[in-house]
Amino acid sequence: MATSTGTWSYRDRFHEDFGRTYFRRYGDELVSSIGIGTYLGEPTDVVDEGYYEAIRAALEGGINVVDTAINYRCQRSERVVGRALADADVGRDEVVVATKGGFIPFDEDRPEDPSQYVLDEYVGTDIVPRDSLVGGHHSLHPDFLDDQLDRSLSNLDVETIDLYYVHNPETQLSERSRGAVYDQLEAAFERLEERAAAGDIAHYGVASWECFRVQADHDRYLSLPEVISRARSAAATVGNAATHLRAIQLPFNVVMADAFTVEAHDSQDGSQSALWFAHEAGLDVFTSASIAQGDLARELPAAVAARLEGETAAQRAINFARSAPGVTSSLVGASSAGHVEENLAAGEYDPLGAEAFDGVFE
Repeated sequence: MATSTGTWSYRDRFHEDFGRTYFRRYGDELVSSIGIGTYLGEPTDVVDEGYYEAIRAALEGGINVVDTAINYRCQRSERVVGRALADADVGRDEVVVATKGGFIPFDEDRPEDPSQYVLDEYVGTDIVPRDSLVGGHHSLHPDFLDDQLDRSLSNLDVETIDLYYVHNPETQLSERSRGAVYDQLEAAFERLEERAAAGDIAHYGVASWECFRVQADHDRYLSLPEVISRARSAAATVGNAATHLRAIQLPFNVVMADAFTVEAHDSQDGSQSALWFAHEAGLDVFTSASIAQGDLARELPAAVAARLEGETAAQRAINFARSAPGVTSSLVGASSAGHVEENLAAGEYDPLGAEAFDGVFE
């Protein structure tokens, strides 16, 4: 797993190639403020090879954050991450590997009848209790997460996953009350606290799409203070001295800035944005959709682009995302070594300072 010694050594090899604060604190470790994501693409051998080359280029070029999920590309993304990590000229202790569990994954390709696949492979085998399923494809049941974590360890071919996210818990809100989802999260956290104590994961987090960046009256809202409280309760129940909840992941980019602008999380100082609350609570923030799945690589709003450094629209979009206060690393999908080269070049520029970042919203 990633260690302080390993990640600081990684930083020492690369930091002169990049601008100010390119490497940032992650607990007692250091991580690149640009990470590589593995979400997009068809589940094919051709895409696998593109990702393999991209991940190796990233790891050998100054990116030591790799993000994936078991359901991405029918488990192929996890498997190619494992292969690239093993072959790249980096130490395992230099790289933070994150993955996620919550959505039922297919295996290698999409089955002709997905519903029957879920019934045969997961419900019929008692891996997923039928009453825990929402939409036929999402569960937070501890036994399911146990199974998924074991599969992820095998897919990634690692002994310990550095950061294991509960994936999009707001999916459950389409069929359950908010209180019931908090209860589910606490039960899931208890299992993850046990797995952390056993050394299978170093930390866990919550990866979201909507729940932390919408108003409190939104039907997909979840409260960060309540999530943290449930994690602390889970740690106490298991007997851990402190919670292993470490991070959240949420979308943040030029056209999706809600995590900075929407103040929906209660604190002693009043309502705060997700970014500000997470920072005050000591949680790391990893942003997804940093270039809006490619849209911002083509064009940025002119008024914003004028304030940002970078040779291309993609580089300026990346630098906007990693300039936000409280952001540890901004994830960017890259399925070719060429994309990685462009993304890495964004890190040669300094991020915006706090005053300049705030000025974007004036």
